[in-house]
Amino acid sequence: MSVLKDFIKKESSSGIILIFVTILALFLQNSMFSSLYSSFLHTHVEIRFGEFQIAKPLLLWVNDGLMAIFFFLIGLEVKREVLEGHLSSMRQAILPIIAAVGGMAIPALVFVIFNYHDASSMQGWAIPTATDIAFALGILSLLGKRVPVSLKIFLMALAIMDDLGAIVIIALFYTSNLSTLSITIASMALVVLFVMNRVGVLTKAAFILVGVILWVSVLKSGVHATLAGVALAFMIPLKSKSKDGKEFSMLKELEHDLHYWVAFFILPLFAFVNAGVDLKGISLEQMLSPVPLGIMLGLFIGKQVGVFGFSYLAVKLKIATLPKDSSWIQLYGVALLTGIGFTMSLFIDTLAYSDSNMFNYADKLAILLGSLFSGVAGYFVLRFAKPK
Repeated sequence: MSVLKDFIKKESSSGIILIFVTILALFLQNSMFSSLYSSFLHTHVEIRFGEFQIAKPLLLWVNDGLMAIFFFLIGLEVKREVLEGHLSSMRQAILPIIAAVGGMAIPALVFVIFNYHDASSMQGWAIPTATDIAFALGILSLLGKRVPVSLKIFLMALAIMDDLGAIVIIALFYTSNLSTLSITIASMALVVLFVMNRVGVLTKAAFILVGVILWVSVLKSGVHATLAGVALAFMIPLKSKSKDGKEFSMLKELEHDLHYWVAFFILPLFAFVNAGVDLKGISLEQMLSPVPLGIMLGLFIGKQVGVFGFSYLAVKLKIATLPKDSSWIQLYGVALLTGIGFTMSLFIDTLAYSDSNMFNYADKLAILLGSLFSGVAGYFVLRFAKPK
């Protein structure tokens, strides 16, 4: 339980920081400092070893590099929860799993209803399916003891399943032309990691070194580089024995060490470089076009209908039970909070629409507005809901 409380505390604090960096990015992009902000995003960063080089603007280093560490942490969390956490027994996991399925299916359906007629627009169908756990738990932290711990656990488990769904979606639908050589190297790296796990290698540095090789090869392969982080996480041993016979968990140690970096550096930096929407050129007509409308309504309407509706059916059909000490209105408030897509939705948006000006930033503004409406509505529902 102490691990869980530590997790919630860090994610909550990160969510509050994300609010400030988002406001800062919006201010810089829409003020006299816009050129300075743009120059920062496109700062050229290059790593070279002889003939081998990786050269990208800072924006892509954040999206392809630092976000791989974020997905590595997600992979560690998923593995721990599945093996010994709140997803390890079907009785505990069934409600978050069903809610997560509804929370991905219905928002995607809402987006498709608005955009089925345009193949290029349909690339963004997965944007409203995501939930930003840091933001959502950040809002829950503002409510203190008004929200039972069981609902926080429910939201955390749901968001982890949501992230797992996003990983599968990225792997299946957002890959480009594949390089056979790079895929072969990545496969060999995975085999090495698997063998290291099975023979009981105890050195973190060894896993990280092979993990870097895996990341570079995946980056060059056409599969999105963040998936390397997830693959590496699944190869990290949960339990190991040191040479003196003492049991320790490399997975939990890495998870603990990375949480601060992800919560207080990587996610805020990602939000800062991606949330700077230029509001000057966006009209009401653009915001009411199919893609922005599909994103906003997918997050605000689709998420709450999917999560609450599927949860309601699961409980009424006696497949699952309500979280302990919670009421239906409180569950509905949490369902509203799952509409906060923010960082995950922005990330999928960068994959779906590689041309950031394709919709003149209306798509990104739609993510911010859909997340804002969901967060405010969820807060007030939970604020005034009577505790059970």
